[in-house]
Amino acid sequence: MSTPRALVTGDRGFLGRHFKAELRRRGYEVHGLDVKASPAQDCRLFFRECLSKGSVPGLWDLVVHCAAVVGGRATIDGDPLATAESLSIDAEMFRWAAVARPGRVLYFSSSAAYPVAYQTGTWRGETLREDDLWLSRTVGMPDQVYGWTKVTGELLAARLRDSGVPVTVVRPFSGYGEDQDDTYPFRAILGRVLRREDPLEVWGTGEQVRDWIHVDDLVAGALAVAESGTEDPVNLCTGRATSFLDLARMMADVAEYSPEIKPLADKPAGVAYRVGDPARMRRFYEPKVDLMDGILRALNVI
Repeated sequence: MSTPRALVTGDRGFLGRHFKAELRRRGYEVHGLDVKASPAQDCRLFFRECLSKGSVPGLWDLVVHCAAVVGGRATIDGDPLATAESLSIDAEMFRWAAVARPGRVLYFSSSAAYPVAYQTGTWRGETLREDDLWLSRTVGMPDQVYGWTKVTGELLAARLRDSGVPVTVVRPFSGYGEDQDDTYPFRAILGRVLRREDPLEVWGTGEQVRDWIHVDDLVAGALAVAESGTEDPVNLCTGRATSFLDLARMMADVAEYSPEIKPLADKPAGVAYRVGDPARMRRFYEPKVDLMDGILRALNVI
């Protein structure tokens, strides 16, 4: 049996690094592309070169497309035109895949694709279900330009699937891990806790709620969904609601200090309430790392 081959775009990023390691652990030969390594490693250059030379159909068993411009809430709210570059990245990947015809494309959409009208906190306790976003009807306003890029990416994924290339679409919620960039909230708060800052700052009112899912579960869950062959989009989430204030308190408790928790109302905070319904995901995968275990890992307690 030949060694399966995987292409991971954005392999120097948080998700891409973990996918690359896990796929290698599973026996894949993995090729990574990331502009962070070198401008020459921009995946778009790779796609253009392959198309100009004539892509070999079926060369790749799996394409994990993580490449995107995000940069955390500061970029999503403060520099939306930067996140719009993801449209170019996705468009060139899908155009290439239509010719290269890999065994499967795993496309990372986002919970930001869901209409923000469903994320106001008015009905706290309700979760976002996959059917809350249907591309065949009027699409509600997603979260910023970044959300629109993911809605468009899902539309392109559907068109690629129509051409006969298998595509898996997953919608991750608030992924986290100890090796994440500090432009993301979990790692930013963790850094302040490690420095034992007092007051301990959180952006926004701190009452905004998220569904935190560990990167190990993001990777394993996404691969389980891809292996299932389902053509339906699938949330990657836990269904558990935790506010930024509660997250900060949990971290401080584990670190064994009692700082004042100080909200920074002038900082970007995003939507009020974003929690996913994990029912569809649980057909294929059950998350293994709960939030407290993730905090304990991050603080080197376990």
